[in-house]
Amino acid sequence: MPFYEFECPKGTITEQLVKMGTEEIKCPDCGEKAKKIMSVCRFELKGGGWYADGYASKKS
Repeated sequence: MPFYEFECPKGTITEQLVKMGTEEIKCPDCGEKAKKIMSVCRFELKGGGWYADGYASKKS
């Protein structure tokens, strides 16, 4: 199950682990319906063996 962000009409943003396809949840703060919103996706490769351009440097 993925994490999604939801926003209620009062502006509270919450993140929850829900089933795919879930469009609304109950806001944990006010109890109103919170709708799924687009959130920023961060993806960063770290550690040895990963290259910024996808290719290894060639040694001569």
